Amino acid sequence: MKQQASFTLGGTEVVAGERITIELPMARLYTHSKITLPVHVIHGRQAGPTLFLCAAIHGDEINGVEIIRRLLRNKAMTRLKGTLLAAPVVNPYGFIQRSRYLPDRRDLNRSFPGTPKGSLAGRIAHLFMQEIVCRSTHGIDIHTGSNYRSNLPQVRTSLDNEENLRLARAFGAPMIIHSEIRDGSLREAVADQGIPVLLYEAGEALYFNESAIRSGVRGVINVMRAIDMLPKDRKPRNQEPLISRKTSWVRASKSGVFYKQATLGTLVRKGELLGIINDPLGDQGESIRAPFTGVVIGQLTLPLVHEGDALVNLAHVDDHGEAEEALDDYASSLTEEDFGLER
Repeated sequence: MKQQASFTLGGTEVVAGERITIELPMARLYTHSKITLPVHVIHGRQAGPTLFLCAAIHGDEINGVEIIRRLLRNKAMTRLKGTLLAAPVVNPYGFIQRSRYLPDRRDLNRSFPGTPKGSLAGRIAHLFMQEIVCRSTHGIDIHTGSNYRSNLPQVRTSLDNEENLRLARAFGAPMIIHSEIRDGSLREAVADQGIPVLLYEAGEALYFNESAIRSGVRGVINVMRAIDMLPKDRKPRNQEPLISRKTSWVRASKSGVFYKQATLGTLVRKGELLGIINDPLGDQGESIRAPFTGVVIGQLTLPLVHEGDALVNLAHVDDHGEAEEALDDYASSLTEEDFGLER
């Protein structure tokens, strides 16, 4: 088969069959220290799609950094068709400070598509769009929960887009959540370019979660197979993800100390106990119960709560029996020894 043409990123030419890390310049720190956006480019020998994979748009969401590191070490990358653009740390300023935000407290994921003469967030967003998104045919953006929240591995996308839904099913996370596009988000800017994009949410900010990482690596590889960047799996898993169009946070009815009962990835019935808010002095307790039957896809990890705080995120599912079976299958898959994945 004919070798594909070279690929250029940041003024650097990458020839077919080459792997290289390219440092895209960003604004220096006020100490004069250089800051760059590192992008690992794998340019296959044969033509194919161009997939961008990014993490740490919120600098404290680090699971995706490890997902990308493991993916780049995977032997399957030697058989890649097309081009992979992997940016593990899109927001190095927040990553250094262990912060969600940029130094000016702006949220990078509300600043797309950006502008070359705007705020620091706008300039980074513009750089990412011009150098990476505009050269891609597909995209996956990796996130975790924030603010002491942990998420069950899930793919968020528009269920009304057939290609997005196809790729979300291929990813293989236990849940697919219909998610409206937020103004200024990377997902909105990519969708405006007509590029299929998935958002993978799993785990908690500033902590590694092994099941979330393993599910993420496997999911990205599954998507790469679905778009013909990698050979098809000889033994494909037939696990069908659950799909939900409605999610809702159950909030604290009073302030106190929350002792949670429900765990991530469990199906809870309407009226079932989610947890108890206790008075610190032990005088009073209040039960928090599920307002409808659904799957726990997110939860607060900090027990100290104020009235109105989000405690448990429930995703509505239509077939309760199917939900229990799918969640059991997912839990079993995480115990398998051979994922074909490397650490």
